[in-house]
Amino acid sequence: MTTPIARQVACPSCGKLSPWSSDNPWRPFCSERCKQIDLGAWATERYSIPGDTPPAADDDRQ
Repeated sequence: MTTPIARQVACPSCGKLSPWSSDNPWRPFCSERCKQIDLGAWATERYSIPGDTPPAADDDRQ
């Protein structure tokens, strides 16, 4: 009986192929380092989801 081969996916940070399986705790990333790089990009707003700019708040309303 053969063991099924885990599907390989490209790491979103570096592009290296990594297994998409429960053996890879960082999936879809290849390593903890790549996962942290991606998290840092979101935290510094390098990635964003486009949307409408909300209207400016009117401080005179009560």
